[in-house]
Amino acid sequence: MHTATDTIVFSARDAKNSFGRLLDEARDRPVFVEKHGRRVAVMMSLRAYEELETIRDANLYARAMAADKRGYLGVKQSAKVLKNILHARD
Repeated sequence: MHTATDTIVFSARDAKNSFGRLLDEARDRPVFVEKHGRRVAVMMSLRAYEELETIRDANLYARAMAADKRGYLGVKQSAKVLKNILHARD
């Protein structure tokens, strides 16, 4: 494990061998896991994950509303257009 400016990084081996410590660290801040020197995963608290999910959901909602304002076709109309495109290839 090493730290750099509040960033905690575990090697995959250390994460496996010190999983309890990794969980303890992840309660306070994200912990990155590296394999062969590359970051491949991140462990974070449930609270931090839920906050990210809330932000993601709000972003998706805003994008859907923007698409609707631009004249989004809707599910049924989109399906009809796609069906026509697919059948045009036959």
